[in-house]
Amino acid sequence: MKLISWNVNGLRACMKKGFEDFFKESDADIFCVQETKLQEGQIDFCPEGYECYWNYAEKKGYSGTAVFTKKKPLEVVYGIGIDEHDHEGRVITLEYEDFYFVTVYTPNSQSELARLDYRMRWEDAFRDYLKELDAHKPVIVTGDMNVAHEEIDLKNPKTNKKNAGFTQEERDKFSELLDAGFVDSFRYFYPDKTGAYSWWSYRFKAREKDAGWRIDYFVVSERIKEQMKDALIYKEVMGSDHCPVGLEIEI
Repeated sequence: MKLISWNVNGLRACMKKGFEDFFKESDADIFCVQETKLQEGQIDFCPEGYECYWNYAEKKGYSGTAVFTKKKPLEVVYGIGIDEHDHEGRVITLEYEDFYFVTVYTPNSQSELARLDYRMRWEDAFRDYLKELDAHKPVIVTGDMNVAHEEIDLKNPKTNKKNAGFTQEERDKFSELLDAGFVDSFRYFYPDKTGAYSWWSYRFKAREKDAGWRIDYFVVSERIKEQMKDALIYKEVMGSDHCPVGLEIEI
């Protein structure tokens, strides 16, 4: 299976910057997006041959996720079943016969870490949710997880240690997720690869200088890691401040 995830930073804006071309070219079995910034009815996009599922934030022009899949799931679940966390359209789960597919847009801790406490509660709840799924079937979880896990995962680690996305607290929560029986697919294949980024600030010509962060992931249950064939970062694809990431897996 070919799986792709992309934080589009506003799907309507990304549509004007080549989204559909990449969607068609990639011909993914499952393609998911985060930060759609849409309400229901604001876009008419469901490509032929795909089932389409949307989770919208209650707040307008904010957050939101979507999944487009060639393979019809047994069941689709929106959110994680906890009211505190289910108003921002951040999670969609597709259940298949042999696995769960989850797309997530993890809450950003924001400037001056205004939302870090909430982020910590989210991390614990989301990890528990994934562990619960994993007790039944293997899990593939993907999306913008809003953390660069290790120093190798961003261009300027030293100057970002107190910034959202690279605080010790956020990094530790990602480690806890991996310790709970999950694998970062990209580092499984490329443990020492530097300069592998999926997000660049719109400021300071960051993309031009490749001063990026790797904050978009495919994470899989430990027991299916050997079924993975490759993990990809499509850094040449423009249209958002993120680029798409991918996973090829036999499942």
